Amino acid sequence: MWTEFIDEVIRQLERIRASQAERIREAGRRIAGAIREGHDLYVFGAGHAGILAEESFYRAGGLMLANPILAPGLTTTVRPITMTTEVERLPGYARLILNATSLGSGDVLIIHSVSGRNPVPVEMAVEGRRRGAIVVAITSLAYSSSVPSRVPGGMRLFEVADIVIDNCGVVGDAVLPLPDGQTRFGPTSTITGVAILHSIFAEVVSELISQGEEPPVFISANLDGGDEINRRRLERYRAHIHYLNPI
Repeated sequence: MWTEFIDEVIRQLERIRASQAERIREAGRRIAGAIREGHDLYVFGAGHAGILAEESFYRAGGLMLANPILAPGLTTTVRPITMTTEVERLPGYARLILNATSLGSGDVLIIHSVSGRNPVPVEMAVEGRRRGAIVVAITSLAYSSSVPSRVPGGMRLFEVADIVIDNCGVVGDAVLPLPDGQTRFGPTSTITGVAILHSIFAEVVSELISQGEEPPVFISANLDGGDEINRRRLERYRAHIHYLNPI
């Protein structure tokens, strides 16, 4: 059965490549433009969607400028973990989260939410745009279109973002059926989400290279000379790398 899971992941990735290419390119261009103009990049997700935020920063081969928003009550280190479900549904919390960041006009905010229906990611998109940021949503259009919003006013993430990238996932995220005919297992959104994230970053790097700029990319610290290269690149962009700041 594991091969069926791999087959479905491949199918979703192929659908992403076929249908989301222009949106991924647009996101990459907008981020590269923001970087050239001295603006910041942020990445957010709640619960397991926040794995993308963790993947985005301080990563060998990754973009140095991605600042994760790891909000209290919304990371997978919370105990009991069920708290993340309740916190994601709190109206008004997104504004408090953004108040703890420097997000402002011209910055870019990537928000990952598969269902796109809960108050925190939706209100974060709305508030981010109100502050003048460019909001990029990574979501499942099939899933989000099939469920009602939990946000006062009825908005879903794909309806309030500037750029919407569909992860081409199924309703409920999981793809393999149990014998009961109702329950499914084998979620795909982390795999496809990370693929989309690094595809966007690849486009950012390509855009910067085309402009004759050295892209701010981490080299593995376990390669000889890696520490010195990283130190030099980090110093150049230090003002835009907020995750290096002490708590």
